[in-house]
Amino acid sequence: MRALLVANPKGGCGKTTLSINLAAGLAHGNERVVLWDLDRQKSALEWLALRSTGLPVVSSLDRKDDPSGAPRKTDWLVIDSPAGLHGKNLKLAIKPVHHVLIPIQPSLFDMAATRDFLAELMVEKKTRKHRNFVGIVGMRVDPRTRAAATLELFLKQFDLPVVAHIRDAQLYANAAFVGKSIFDLPPYLGERDLGEWQRIIKWLKH
Repeated sequence: MRALLVANPKGGCGKTTLSINLAAGLAHGNERVVLWDLDRQKSALEWLALRSTGLPVVSSLDRKDDPSGAPRKTDWLVIDSPAGLHGKNLKLAIKPVHHVLIPIQPSLFDMAATRDFLAELMVEKKTRKHRNFVGIVGMRVDPRTRAAATLELFLKQFDLPVVAHIRDAQLYANAAFVGKSIFDLPPYLGERDLGEWQRIIKWLKH
């Protein structure tokens, strides 16, 4: 089993959106996926409760559970982390994982709030010497904009890759309301954005 932690100490940056869509995307690739919701709001679990049995299966763990309780034949454990993750709790959270994805919005406040968190992760990244351990996902941003360029410049100091840019689109909220992801939508609705999600999945698997 490979474990993916989606983390950022700042709330409202898109952690759950990233977690649920990646879990569904991996499931669409015939992977056996478990989603572990560590956020007190339990938004990811609420999404799972709405998910139709006719869609690719994503199983669940609750906050009180232990990752060792995941089904034995699980391929991926996707962990949706709570806001405020840092210090000792961060070290415990990243210990069992193979990849960390950090959603960041390209705003002054988001980047400033994430600076110390990224510095902590860089220490772990150097220890592991694994180039695909930490990646950034720009949230609510078009890659062709000045905001995206500002985010790239900010991240150069940490030598971290921006794996993908997820634009600000209502389709994510609309899909979540019915337990769906971008991968579950008709092609004409999601085709503009699926390429960026496929880039993330490719990064995770290499």
